[in-house]
Amino acid sequence: MKIYNIALIGFGGVNRALAELIATKNPLWERDLGFSLNIVAVSDLYLGSVISPNGLDAKTLVEANFEKGGFGGLSGGSAEADNETIIKTAPADIIVEATYTNPADGQPAVSHCRWALNSGKHVVTTNKGPVAIAAQELKALAEANGVHFEYEGSVMSGTPVIRMAEKTLAGAEVKGFEGILNGTSNFVLGRMENGLDFASAVAEAQALGYAEADPTADVEGLDVRLKVVILANELLGANLKPEDVSCHGISKLSPSDIQAAAKANGRWKLIGSAVRNADGTISCSVAPKQLPLGHPLAGVNGATNAVSLNTELLGSVTVTGPGAGRIETAYALLSDIVAIHNAPSPNFAKEAA
Repeated sequence: MKIYNIALIGFGGVNRALAELIATKNPLWERDLGFSLNIVAVSDLYLGSVISPNGLDAKTLVEANFEKGGFGGLSGGSAEADNETIIKTAPADIIVEATYTNPADGQPAVSHCRWALNSGKHVVTTNKGPVAIAAQELKALAEANGVHFEYEGSVMSGTPVIRMAEKTLAGAEVKGFEGILNGTSNFVLGRMENGLDFASAVAEAQALGYAEADPTADVEGLDVRLKVVILANELLGANLKPEDVSCHGISKLSPSDIQAAAKANGRWKLIGSAVRNADGTISCSVAPKQLPLGHPLAGVNGATNAVSLNTELLGSVTVTGPGAGRIETAYALLSDIVAIHNAPSPNFAKEAA
């Protein structure tokens, strides 16, 4: 039975949820997946950093009510976060990167991934920034160092869009996609359909924890734009940057727009889409669209996400599932580790070739 030593970079909701799963699910994973996970280091801007070569107790990490700099009170700990040292020197097989998303340049997450891959360590991440901005570079670094760079959770949380399209739909020839890729904006549009104005719907989303204090990235489509770039590059072979994708959010939609759509048997959705044109170019956009009620995305409500993949052989294949959530996103990290565990070793691949 394999034990993977992991280092957690960031200890917010997602990596804390992964620690919760480790505390309760390791025996099940040993039986069903053939491995268990051992946390040997954690680094967090608020809590500090800690390294323990023999492993940290996941339950204690989750349940201890650490104050600011609290990791400094642990053996091997420091009140200051030292991501670079943790990534480069911790005895970890896998670096789990779950820090905040920077849509401008992907930092500091891009550097976190570079340090890990250059140190011969696998990377699994839910961070959209480094995937949208530097995926080609990071995948090349991973290959050069004989490790993996995995990022299923960067789009639609634990719903397996990327891996499903690449593995399960291999040969179906994906020609494009359109999707509801942000649960906050979808929730807001739904509440506006029920009579709320935009500001009130956003306030409700914030109260329920769907929207951040600054909801701009969600309601103006910036979050969806990163996900469109990731999917277009991954599934359509594009080489896009976020600035290549036209982007319009939902803040200018009025209650009268919502009501007019309902009278016309339609519904507004914020849609991220991409299509491969006849000349091989890729056209992408993020914009609110009025969909007929019979459209497969029109009935996707609340904070749920969905994407319809347009394929040559199967037509439209629609995948619906949670696009956010602590446990759901932590599952995406687990699915990436499963992929690493099940992948042939580099030596085996060379021998087979």
